[in-house]
Amino acid sequence: MPQSLADMLEAARSVVPAISVPEAQAKIEAGAMLLDVRDAPELQMHGRAQGAHHVPRGMLEFRADAASPFHDPEFRTDRPVVLYCASGGRAVLAAKLLKDMGFAEVYNLGGLKDWVEGGGPASAPVDRGM
Repeated sequence: MPQSLADMLEAARSVVPAISVPEAQAKIEAGAMLLDVRDAPELQMHGRAQGAHHVPRGMLEFRADAASPFHDPEFRTDRPVVLYCASGGRAVLAAKLLKDMGFAEVYNLGGLKDWVEGGGPASAPVDRGM
């Protein structure tokens, strides 16, 4: 039976815990990776959380899999990962994907706005000179 987006989000939220900014900051200080899964133009337009590692959601499997020729060594299945996107939907879907790939500890922070409103430091958008 086909799944709707709502079904996929519900399934992801049932296995991926949401995390607050203070909880995320504590995990990051202890070595967790803060992962931004937005597309590159979003980073240019809206900035990003300070210290965040960027991998667009469309490349996540290729960067996360140690057997992939595109593997990013920042990804280790024993390293906690805190994900965010623009509003939390892509982050929770990406977090579930990482859990499916064997990552033991993944969290959904929500969106960049949540990070900033929670007091997390962020870089300013790129000045496009317009």
